[in-house]
Order: sequence, then C-alpha cells, then structure tokens
Amino acid sequence: MKFSGRKPKRSSLIRLIESLRDQRRSIVFATSCSLLNKLFDLAPPVLIGLAVDVVSMEQDSWLSGIGYKTVPIQLAFLAILSFLIWSAESLFEYLYGVLWRNLAQTAQHNLRIKAYSHLQKLEMSYFEGGSSGQIMAVLNDDINQLERFLDHGANQILQLTTTVLLVGGAMAIIAPGIAFLSFIPIPLILFGSIYFQKLLSPRYRDIRDKAGDLAARLSNNLGGMQTIKSFATEEWELERMRIDSQAYRNSNRKAILFSAAFIPLIRFAILFAFLSILVLGGLQAWNGTLAIGTYSFLVFITQRLLWPLTTLGQTLDEYQRSMASTNRVLDLLDVPITTFGGLNRISSGEISGEIKFTNVDFNYKDRDLLLEGFNLDIKAGSSLGIVGNTGSGKSTLVKLMLRLYPINSGNIYLDGIPVDSLDLTDLRKCFSLVSQEVYLFYGTVADNISYGTPQASHDDVIKAAELAEAREFIEELPQGFDTLVGERGQRLSGGQRQRIALARAILKDAKILILDEATAAVDNETEAAIQRSLDRITTNRTIIAIAHRLSTIRNVDSIIVMDKGRIIEKGTHDYLLGLNGAYSDLWRVQAGLRQD
Repeated sequence: MKFSGRKPKRSSLIRLIESLRDQRRSIVFATSCSLLNKLFDLAPPVLIGLAVDVVSMEQDSWLSGIGYKTVPIQLAFLAILSFLIWSAESLFEYLYGVLWRNLAQTAQHNLRIKAYSHLQKLEMSYFEGGSSGQIMAVLNDDINQLERFLDHGANQILQLTTTVLLVGGAMAIIAPGIAFLSFIPIPLILFGSIYFQKLLSPRYRDIRDKAGDLAARLSNNLGGMQTIKSFATEEWELERMRIDSQAYRNSNRKAILFSAAFIPLIRFAILFAFLSILVLGGLQAWNGTLAIGTYSFLVFITQRLLWPLTTLGQTLDEYQRSMASTNRVLDLLDVPITTFGGLNRISSGEISGEIKFTNVDFNYKDRDLLLEGFNLDIKAGSSLGIVGNTGSGKSTLVKLMLRLYPINSGNIYLDGIPVDSLDLTDLRKCFSLVSQEVYLFYGTVADNISYGTPQASHDDVIKAAELAEAREFIEELPQGFDTLVGERGQRLSGGQRQRIALARAILKDAKILILDEATAAVDNETEAAIQRSLDRITTNRTIIAIAHRLSTIRNVDSIIVMDKGRIIEKGTHDYLLGLNGAYSDLWRVQAGLRQD
C-alpha cells in the first residue's frame, strides 16, 4: 500500500501547519521563546565589543557617553548586564525546550489519533487491498519522524532566520562595506539549500516507502511464523527480508551521498567571508578607520552569523525527512471516506430483526458486478441458511448488511428502515457476527468475551461462556478466565477460539446473529457443542447461517442456494432435497452418497 500516488495540492509545510492549527497558541509561545532566546544569545559579542571599547578608550568609550564615566563603573555595569542577559538566555532556552517538546508530543498524539480515527471509517476494501505493515509504518514511524522535527528542527530554523536578520542588520549599520563581504556566501548557501532540497525530497520519499515495505514484510512474517516453519522456508524468507532491508539501506545511501556533501561545501563558502572580515577589517582597525571594539564585535559576530549555517544541512535533512513523513500521514487522511452513517438513531433492543434486500446492485472495486437486482426477505425471528460455492456472494451479503461496503444501487432495510439512513454504530450494534476466521485480541479470555460489551459483569461473561459450551475448557486453562490468549489467540485451538467468539456474540445479545461458516474449520465435537449452544440462544433472534457443512443448517426455517450472486434455489432442507438440484448435489457429496 503506497501513500505516494496522490500529489499534494499544497506544499508539505503548509499541509503540516494546517494540520497543527489546533496548536496555534502553543506554536506562538514556543516561537516567541525561541526568538527571545536567540536575541539574548546574540548579545555576548556586543558585550565583548563594549568591553574592548572600555579598556582601549576608557573615558572616551561609548558607555561613558551614557553616564558611566569611570572604567570600574563601566565594567561593573557590563558584568551586571552580562548576568541578566545570560540568565534570560538560559530561561528562554528552558522554556522553548519544554514548549517545543510538549508541542511535538501533543502534535504526534493528536495526529496519530486523527489518522487512526480516519482509518477506522474507511471501507474494508482499503484494508483488504493493502498492507497492514505500510499502515503501521505511517501511524508509527512517520508520525515519530514528525515529532523529531518539531523537537529540534523547527527551533533551529527559527533561530537561524533570526540570527541572519539581526546580525546581518547590525553589521550593515555598523560597517556596511565589510558587512557586504559576509553577505556574499548567504545567497549561495540559500540557493544551494534549495537545490539540495529538490534532490533530497524524492529520495526521502523513497526511503519512507521502502521503510513501509520492510515493515509490511516483518508484519506478514511474524503473523505467518507457523506457516514459515511448517514449510521450512526460513532461509527463503530470510533472503526476502534481506532484499527488502537492502532496498531500504540503498535508498538511505543515495540520500546520504547528497546530504553529507552539503556541510563541507557550506564551510568553504563561510571561510571566504570570515577571512575577508578578519583581514580587511583588521587593516581598517590598524589604520584607525575602524574602532577596535567594532572590529572585535565584527569578528565575533561573523562567526555567529555564518557558522550556524553549517547546521543548515542537518536541519534541512530533518526537514525533508519530516515532510516526506508528513505527506504520507496526510495522504492517509486524504483517503476519501465512502461509507457514511445516517442520522436516524435506533436501539438494538427495540428492533425485531427483519431484513430486506431490494434490487441491490454491488461489485467490489475493479471487479465485475456480483449482485444485480438482488432481492431477499428475512423475516424477524426466523432462521435462514445460505449455501453456495466459493465466490457466490454469501459473505458479501453479510458485509452489505453491516455496511462494510457501500452498495451501487437499490436498498437494504432493517425493520423497514433503509440501513444507509441509520447511524453506523447503532446499526452494527444490532448484529452479532461469528465468522470462520475468528480474531481474538491480545488479552485475557474474559477480555475477549466481553469485547464490545464493556459494561458486562464477570458473571455475565461466565454465563455467556457457559451458553457457548466454553466454560469447561476455559476453567481448565492455567489462569481460567484470566488466561492470556496470545496474539490473535494463538495459545488456543481453533475450536476453543470459535467457542470464545460465540460467547462474545452471545454476550452482545443482538437481535440478529450471523454465523459466517462458523463451524467450517472445527472438529465434530466442537461443531456439536456449537450447535447445542445455538439451539439455546436462537429464541427471539433472527439467525443467518452461512454454511459449508449442510448438516448445521438442516433445521433452519429456510435455505437459499447462491450461485454467482443469484439465488438459484430456496426452501426448506427437505424441499430442496426433493428438487434434486444444486442443494441436493451438495448434500449427496457431503453425505458420501454421490456416485461419479
């Protein structure tokens, strides 16, 4: 999943500033402290110039002209002034350090939460067509890169700009002829910086993409470690990891070649200006056309003006890295949300559970039409079995009921209300879903059963586990309900995970229970246990069971057989057997009665 396909309409910096508009007050305070710190930081060369002026000119010094006549008084005044300036500089350095770092942490937190919130509103096709590793790289590495820039880079840019403006202005006023020499390298440095920016920007963008690819590889391999081991592909996966890591390394190497050359080139430009002032200014001071104190000030202040420019390369380096990361985060936020909730509010406890599809058309992105003019009525409190070959559209119906995907046309109704007019959270609270691929979160057994029902008591959790015929095996675990299930529930068997998922659905107590091939991957004993559980909890609920094993739906009120997005047969188990059609063929194959 790449986030670089969309070119931003605005510059990276403008996009970043717009994303931080809620932090304007903090930015103003931090900026003010940075500027004041730099103002006091530039004062020592002035003090040095005044001190030289005092000892060389005594009663004729500049300080004597403002009322400090004797040398001891002048030096005492300079000492007190130095103490105040150093104290102020230290104070504002502390304040800008705290403010910028807190701003960085707040911006990082807010942007991550905003990006994750947006991510949860995207339709499922975004996740099914992309890489979780790339998304993780954006939410973690890229946002952290932005934090590092706000920690240091923003302050450095502000102070560097302040230095150039203040020092350059002072030098132009005091000694315009010599000051001109110190200004010569600045345009060269600035134009060189812009040139290097253009060279570095695409390289850092490529680095972030390669970092995402590497994160995706790590995420996939860690999740599939059992498969890797069972197929003995450790060496092959190691080589693939080496290739991705080398690609990331090569991208960094290309950027380093340019960024590392920047500072040495700047140093030579600065050296020219410094030597010019050192020699020409010294000659003027020797000839008496330039005051010694002024010359001392110029020599010291030139370093303060030009040497900070050597950090420009590092600052630009951080800036470009952060802008590449910022664009990836903001590109994620620019992904359009296509499924919006309606304004109608409903209570899951008040619905009856009637579902109706009316002339529904739907296709997955970049695929042919799957459902065309699809119609289906599911009565409240009834049970419906859905069967069909892979790709026939069975699970798609569930995704559309939950509005995980938007339909092309037509309507889906819940108790006569169009589902697209309902608040998404309210709508989804009306359904309990148990799928074939159970997802358990890292945490305890109790945490996973109560997931989505945080108000449930421990007794409620135990009762739900009992109804799902899961209590017995749970209590045999090392810590019972407090046993950690591991990532994705890997410490439990498939059947155990399935029964915990069923307990989770029971505890939710929704009026519509959906079983999406919930028994397809479990053993006969677990299937029988799940079936007994269902027999106890189906009262006053609408049951929709997508089944691979036809034995699990033989007693439902009605069964539909789907093929390529169409209903080709409909009726009870016995009725469909009598038709001697598609359902009958499936039944005979599973029962071992078909003769080839």
